[in-house]
Amino acid sequence: MPFTKFVETGRVVYIAKGPDAGKIAAIIDIIDQNRALLDGPCTGVPRQARRFTELHLTGLVTKVTRGCTERSLRVAWEADKITEKWLATSWSRRIEKREKRASLTDLERFKVAKAKQARNKMIRTAFFAIRNKNTTTAKKARVRIEKLRAKSKAYGKAQKAEKKAKAKKA
Repeated sequence: MPFTKFVETGRVVYIAKGPDAGKIAAIIDIIDQNRALLDGPCTGVPRQARRFTELHLTGLVTKVTRGCTERSLRVAWEADKITEKWLATSWSRRIEKREKRASLTDLERFKVAKAKQARNKMIRTAFFAIRNKNTTTAKKARVRIEKLRAKSKAYGKAQKAEKKAKAKKA
């Protein structure tokens, strides 16, 4: 499978390490085979040289010239709606979800776990209800349950009758 993301001027990158970790910026110039000049005017990343080992290439590209000014990059960034496109990616949503989970308190984690258990129980019961709807074992089980219910009703009536008889004697 051929490569689809290339190191090029205008390529949007995710900064993985360093003080600006977690932010996105655009490549303005390629310094050498190990470093690039970055700028992120809309994300608060100042113009700086970063190693490629600290960056992850995204699928987003904006049209800018090599070594462009911060102002022209901002205009191109906003014209291409890079921030909105980034927020719409599954990568961004996954990072956001991870940060949200990391910031949960103990009680909130407990509530999430209980909600998951309730959801899984509903899914499981619905699945088995659909799967076992017309099987012979399900029919046999229904007959067995009905017999047990009838037996327990009869047993309950007998218990009530005994209690009444004892109450009359006393």
